[in-house]
Amino acid sequence: MEIRPLFKFQVSVGEPHVTPDGPYGIRRFIPILGGSFEGERLNGAVLPGGADCQLIRPDGVAELEVRCTFQTDDGVIFLMKGLGMRHGPAEVLERIAKGEPTDPSEYYFRETMIFEAPAGKYEWLNKLQAIGTGERLQSEVKIDCWEIL
Repeated sequence: MEIRPLFKFQVSVGEPHVTPDGPYGIRRFIPILGGSFEGERLNGAVLPGGADCQLIRPDGVAELEVRCTFQTDDGVIFLMKGLGMRHGPAEVLERIAKGEPTDPSEYYFRETMIFEAPAGKYEWLNKLQAIGTGERLQSEVKIDCWEIL
């Protein structure tokens, strides 16, 4: 398998809406407030209105389900759908929850992504699978994405 850089993106996130103690764990709905992305083949903004819908399992793993829209510098809007997980030692996850600086090498944060783009300049996104590594900050998420060739 080969990979090549696709883009890096960062988003600001709002306060989570939490449904505690459900039958499968804790549910969090975390609004995406906006952001930006930058890569060799495309750049632009992450639009507000997307969300990260999480399930915090009893074993402490956060299952991530993300949907958000991107707008390229030349005005094309496309959708990203992501599935991933984040987990690590309890003390590390506590530091992240408190918004304390935490090196991303101390926890696992991975995501797979697919895209929906309109016909035209960026329709090549519709035919690729991407993977990413992430970093969770107090009110921001950063992800480096790679195209799987």
